[in-house]
Amino acid sequence: MDKSYLAYHETMDLHEILNMKTVSLLKSKLIQGIVFDQDLRALMEKDVQQSIQAINELRDLYEHIPNLH
Repeated sequence: MDKSYLAYHETMDLHEILNMKTVSLLKSKLIQGIVFDQDLRALMEKDVQQSIQAINELRDLYEHIPNLH
């Protein structure tokens, strides 16, 4: 059994970062609807795409969290 797991404090950090990125993504998506400047809207869309990528990468780390049962 050669599987590495995240420590408990790393698990908590991962959870906090994932929550922060999710809230940031939702905020950017909501604000995009009321922004009229096209340059700002494009910048916010880029942030949304990068946030989605980061969230997917963070979700992949969840398989390294030990099962507490």
